[in-house]
Amino acid sequence: MLRSKAHLPRHIGFIPDGNRRWAVEHGFAREAGYMHGVDPGLQLFDLCSSFGIEEVSVYGFTQDNTRRPSIQTEHFRDSCTVFAHEIARRGSSLLVLGDDTSSQFPESLKPFRTRQGDGIKVNFLVNYGWEWDLAGLRQGRMRSHEVSRMDLIVRWGGARRLSGFLPAQSVYADFFVIDDYWPAFEPAHLDQALAWFKKQDRTLGG
Repeated sequence: MLRSKAHLPRHIGFIPDGNRRWAVEHGFAREAGYMHGVDPGLQLFDLCSSFGIEEVSVYGFTQDNTRRPSIQTEHFRDSCTVFAHEIARRGSSLLVLGDDTSSQFPESLKPFRTRQGDGIKVNFLVNYGWEWDLAGLRQGRMRSHEVSRMDLIVRWGGARRLSGFLPAQSVYADFFVIDDYWPAFEPAHLDQALAWFKKQDRTLGG
């Protein structure tokens, strides 16, 4: 389906929630849900690339998430690592954004703390915290200063909250919620979000 660039958001944020709930409903251990979220993430990346979306931001895991049981933190770190390396291989311009001074930050993702590659910009939030981000202002700028303002945020899992997702860049983003859990992603979800976005009155306060 051809889409007019004039009606597309330039920058979309994605909050892929519901991995653990999906796993329990399908008879898996809670932690198994994270790896089942990798292939949907790759599908979504390919779709955004094909549509001509310029920039996407994706929630991997937060500093608050690391309070979960160690078996879960191990699995979501591994899943984030697999996803990041694969989209880098597919030609993204990847920036991994998060506190890399912590042992919770995957060692193999540290090179991506500086943006690497060409193609669609991907900002992947790994061990990210909004307070950590804004604390950079003490040194003159937010730690997410390379990330542009978002036009649209799409969240799976039914929750109606931002959960600390790039607060400065979210200020004028339209917010679309999908009740399905993230591992149940379908391309139609993105179509629905883009069709809804097209109908919004984007005055940006004017």
